[in-house]
Amino acid sequence: MQIWVDADACPSVIKEIIIRASQRTNTKVILVANKPLRVPLNGLVSTIQVSKGFDVADNKIVQLMQPGDIVITADIPLADEVVAKKGRAINPRGELYTPENIKDRLATRDLMEQLRDFGMVTGGPKTLGLRDRQDFANQLDRLLAASTARG
Repeated sequence: MQIWVDADACPSVIKEIIIRASQRTNTKVILVANKPLRVPLNGLVSTIQVSKGFDVADNKIVQLMQPGDIVITADIPLADEVVAKKGRAINPRGELYTPENIKDRLATRDLMEQLRDFGMVTGGPKTLGLRDRQDFANQLDRLLAASTARG
């Protein structure tokens, strides 16, 4: 089991939580981005740099991940593909995407995108707060503990 990070849009504070969790649980982390990233030289964390372009990092993650892997992303279409491939996807706010909720999240995302296109909705998500970081860390810990219990 590995942790894949859609790293281009992942907040630095979330990356730090992931790296600390990987060290604590001896879990490999791969950050996928279209720019070079600095990571600790601890043997557990690595990067894959992809070319710039729409969904290039997402496609690389889906191509390389295995069932049971954890993927950190705020990209709901990517989360949908991860769930379809039997992976576990969580967003930086700690929401776990599952077969039971991913299609609803995708439909909501598509609706909001259409409303933004028509100018009916402006702005983006609220700022990542302390509660969001705690929710993310707790969800990641639950997934890692469940993987350890199974494996």
